[in-house]
Amino acid sequence: MRPRTLAEIAGQQHILAPGKLLRRAIESDRFTSLIFYGPPGTGKTTLAHVIARSTGSRFEALNGVESNVAEIRAKIEQARTWRDLRGETTILFIDEIHRFNKAQQDVLLPHIERGTVRFIGATTHNPYFYVNSPLVSRSQVFQLEVVSTEEVVTVLERAMSDEEYGFGGQNILADPEALRHLSEKSDGDVRKALTALELAALTTPPDEDGVIRLNLAVAEESIQKKAIVYDADGDAHYDTISAFIKSIRGSDPDAALYWLAKMLHAGEDPRFIARRLVISASEDIGLADSGALRVAVDALQAFEFVGMPEGRIPLAHATVYLATAPKSNRSYEALGKAMADIEQGRTLAVPPHLRTKTRKKLAAASGESEEALKYLYSHDYQGAYIPQAYLPEGRTYYTPGEEGLEKRIKERLDHWRQLRDKQ
Repeated sequence: MRPRTLAEIAGQQHILAPGKLLRRAIESDRFTSLIFYGPPGTGKTTLAHVIARSTGSRFEALNGVESNVAEIRAKIEQARTWRDLRGETTILFIDEIHRFNKAQQDVLLPHIERGTVRFIGATTHNPYFYVNSPLVSRSQVFQLEVVSTEEVVTVLERAMSDEEYGFGGQNILADPEALRHLSEKSDGDVRKALTALELAALTTPPDEDGVIRLNLAVAEESIQKKAIVYDADGDAHYDTISAFIKSIRGSDPDAALYWLAKMLHAGEDPRFIARRLVISASEDIGLADSGALRVAVDALQAFEFVGMPEGRIPLAHATVYLATAPKSNRSYEALGKAMADIEQGRTLAVPPHLRTKTRKKLAAASGESEEALKYLYSHDYQGAYIPQAYLPEGRTYYTPGEEGLEKRIKERLDHWRQLRDKQ
């Protein structure tokens, strides 16, 4: 059921709709090298086949897991022969291009430059991170998205009706809810949906009328567990944890719980999630609710104590607490300002009265006045506060907000700063 034309490809209208750049390049046969990246089952290999068919090119394929430099050179030599003898263009398709090492990828460069082959690479990883920069710079990069449920249903319906390549010539009937279940549980992976449909059709016995009926129960048996699109070191990993943290920052506990559930279902390391909760507790909530940091650390320790599967419970506890807590990043921002001053400006010396006793003795010996060396012990004064300089230039970095407990901190700090300014 692999599509043979652009019109048969499911989804990817953001790059294949009429008028889009890739569509125009294919139809006018005006492209050199392409790299497709996206989740499994979204049509990367299919698109390469369709491009070869549409442009009348020879199609040669290699796999980054299995192929070596000798095979790459052999394919290129074949392409040169066909070009010189018959004037035919060869598309060299390399699946899992990120699996090639630097030397293997570099072998392609001069032949792409000379036009010996038209290169198309496919990868589930972001090529800007996992493919050599010279190869990326010589290629147009297109990202393929997961296919929507409705479009996967259309593919399955086509498979059921196609008499040449599908089940159209056989006595098989599929209920609409069965096809939709296969589509939903495939999670945008067309190949997985078709594989499950084939398994259902080939293993379900016919009824007394000789008809193989694919109902919802059969579909559930055929696909078993939903396959989450998630790679432990790729885009899905970083995008999902980003959505998780941003949902907490945006005070949406429902969204945060969904992304937490997705990560746990996909097998993400719960310790990684717990560490990000600890960071968020200080970065996004901070002094608006200092209890958030305690809850996050407790969740991490609780997980280490009980393990999985029960360890997900304190993670959910901390997620909801952080998402519903008042938010402030003022202390984190204040540190950033101080760090910028350290990096960009002159490093300030510690005032004489704040130095250690040994350093004070050295300062006194060098002629520093007794008044300049006198440190005022805060606890000796009312309210445990006495105005004195702790920073030579009196800079201000931390400005409390009005959220949560930080409002009380603001009132206290404003009072102290007023006393200091009157001094």
